[in-house]
Amino acid sequence: MSFTLAIVGRPNVGKSTLFNRLVGKRLALVDDQPGVTRDLREGDARLGDLRFTVIDTAGLEEATDESLQGRMRKLTERAVDMADICLFMIDARAGVTPTDQMFADILRKRSAHVILAANKAEGRAADAGMLEAYSLGLGEPIRLSAEHGEGLNDLYSQLMPLADKFAERAEADAPETDVSVDEDDAQDGVRVPTMDKPMQIAVVGRPNAGKSTLINQIFGDDRLLTGPEAGITRDAISLTMDWEGLPVRMFDTAGMRKKAKVQEKLEKLSVSDGLRAVKFAEVVIVLLDAAIPFEQQDLRIADLAEREGRAVIVAVNKWDVEGDKQAKLRELREEFVRLLPQLRGAPLVTVSAKTGKGIDRLRDAVERAYNVWNRRVTTAQLNRWLAGMLEAHPPPAPGGKRIKLRYMTQAKTRPPGFVVMCSNTEKMPASYSRYLVNGLREDFDMPGTPIRLHMRSQSDQNPYKGKKKSTPSRLRKHLGKGPVDK
Repeated sequence: MSFTLAIVGRPNVGKSTLFNRLVGKRLALVDDQPGVTRDLREGDARLGDLRFTVIDTAGLEEATDESLQGRMRKLTERAVDMADICLFMIDARAGVTPTDQMFADILRKRSAHVILAANKAEGRAADAGMLEAYSLGLGEPIRLSAEHGEGLNDLYSQLMPLADKFAERAEADAPETDVSVDEDDAQDGVRVPTMDKPMQIAVVGRPNAGKSTLINQIFGDDRLLTGPEAGITRDAISLTMDWEGLPVRMFDTAGMRKKAKVQEKLEKLSVSDGLRAVKFAEVVIVLLDAAIPFEQQDLRIADLAEREGRAVIVAVNKWDVEGDKQAKLRELREEFVRLLPQLRGAPLVTVSAKTGKGIDRLRDAVERAYNVWNRRVTTAQLNRWLAGMLEAHPPPAPGGKRIKLRYMTQAKTRPPGFVVMCSNTEKMPASYSRYLVNGLREDFDMPGTPIRLHMRSQSDQNPYKGKKKSTPSRLRKHLGKGPVDK
C-alpha cells in the first residue's frame, strides 16, 4: 500500500458508500439516517492499478466537547493527521453549508493534500452545488456519484501523481537491507550516517512505557505530547536530529497492546503504523517498563524486530524509581537470556526517560549495534573458523551418512548473512545451525544482531557423474558387441 486516503465530510454525504465501492465490499454500514458511522474503519482499496489504504471516518460535526459527537470529531481529526491524502466530500444537491466552510478551513491547515469531491452529483439538480464548491478554495471539485460509481476516473486522475510521489518517498525512506558483500571492500563497507541520510531508529513498546518522553529527553525539547495516560501517541512521528554527533531519524510509535485488547479502530491503525515504522528502521529500541518487564507483548515486539532483520536494543525505562537496582538488573538479564534466545548478546540498557540518566549509554549501544549489523568477515577468516568449529564438534551422521561442510562465505550484511556449502542439507539439524550461529556471534563479536545462515548443497564437480558408462569400441569388437566405429 503506497499511501493512506481518509474520506471526511459532514454526516450523510456518502462517505461510507464510497468507502464500500473502493474496497469492493459492504464493510461499512450505509443508511439514509445521518451519523451511522462512529468509529474509523480501514480497508484495502483498489482503483484501477492503484492500491492504497482507505479510512472511513465519522461525520464531522461542530461539537468540540467530550460528548459522543465531540469524541467522534476528535477521532476524525486524528485520521486527518495520520492520512497522506484527505478526500473532502460535500453533498452537491444540498450545496455548500456553513459547516462545510468551517471544515474546509480546518483541512486546509491540517492536511497537505486535500481533494474535493461533490457527491450525489448525478443529474441537473447538482449543478448549482458543483458551482458553489469552488467557493471552498480547495481547487476544482470532482463530480462524483458514489452510489452509481460515476466520477471515479476523475478521482484516479487526481490520485495518480500523488501516488507516484508517495511511492518515491517510501523508496527513499526505506533502509538498505540485505546488502550483497563485495569481497574487495569487505573491511570498510559500513554506511556512515549523515543528516541527509540519517540512521533510522524506531522506538517501540507497550503503551505508557515512556517512548515519547525518552525521545523528548534525547531531543532536548518537548516536541512530542506526553502524559500519565496510556496511548497518547497515535501515529508514528519521526524527528531528525544530531544525537551527540550521530545523525538519526527517530520514529516515535504508538504503544502496541495484545491484539485481543485492540478494539478501537484508531488504535488498530496506530499499531499497524508502528509495525510499518519497524520495517522502515535500521535499529529498533524495544522500551520496557522496569516495573513490568518482558510481558508477552514485549517479547512479540522484540521477536518481530528480529524477524525483520533489524539491529535490536532492549532499554528498560523508569530505572530512577527502582529500589534494589543490582538485584533487579540480575533478574532482568536472566529473563532476557531465557525469554529471548534469538537475541543472545543484544544490549540491555537501563535508562530514565524522565531524568535523562543512562541516555549516553543508550546512544553508545545504538552505534555499536548499528556497526555490528553492518559487520563483514572475509572468506579466508570464515573458512579458518569453520575448520576449527568442525574439529571441535563435527556435524552428525544421520542414517550413517555424514554431512560434509566444505566451504563458507558471507553473502550479505544488514543483517549479516552467511552461506555454507555442504552435502545433505535437508538432513542438517537445526541444533547444529544454532551451534554455528552462536559461534559466529562469539568469535566475530556480533552480539544481539540477527544472523542469517543458509545451508546450500554443493553439486559434485565430476563431469562424468550421472553419465552412462560406455564400453570402448576396440573392447566391444573383441567381445563381439559390434564393429569398430570409423
